[in-house]
Amino acid sequence: MLTLYYAPGTCALASLIALEESGLAFETKKISIRDGEQRLPDYLKINPKGRVPALVTDRGVLTETPAILGFIAASAPATKLAPLDDAFEMARLQAFNSYICSTVHVNHAHRPRGSRWADDPAAIEAMKAKVPQNMADCFTLIEQTMFEGPWVMGEAYSLADPYLFVMTDWLPSDGVDPARFEKASDHHARMLQRPAVQRALAYDRG
Repeated sequence: MLTLYYAPGTCALASLIALEESGLAFETKKISIRDGEQRLPDYLKINPKGRVPALVTDRGVLTETPAILGFIAASAPATKLAPLDDAFEMARLQAFNSYICSTVHVNHAHRPRGSRWADDPAAIEAMKAKVPQNMADCFTLIEQTMFEGPWVMGEAYSLADPYLFVMTDWLPSDGVDPARFEKASDHHARMLQRPAVQRALAYDRG
């Protein structure tokens, strides 16, 4: 049995969707970011980074969304959530998810988590003010150079799709109108029709 530690409204939703798609047996443990549960000793024993998601497996704990997504795909190869038998395509998928993790998510975090990078209130406000442009720039790059359609990597649904879905879902709170990005908006709408996404959202928003 896998156990996913997650917090509502976070990138952990991508891992939750992937687990729902995979058919693997799992349970969830909700962490309240608002109440600071990610910094409590019991959770820090699971994930010393004090972040979500964290996936407890029978071999240990995995953290970081791209790693968790990759583990899920490899643990349920029949679901074909990743091109496990094609080294180049797998690397392209990893490149996309790495961009989401290292750039898009970080740009978003400058709005609610500016104190990670600065203590000066003016600097924090300046970072917040830059978020709409940075997120829009990211999605412009994704639409122009990365998104193949109808899914992120092309004809096959993959681990990239839940991750992009989460980022698109955050655009309104970052001051960006998703309608500016036709491919991402269409993708988001089709994701909402998937039963696995609906089940994951019921966890996340319930």
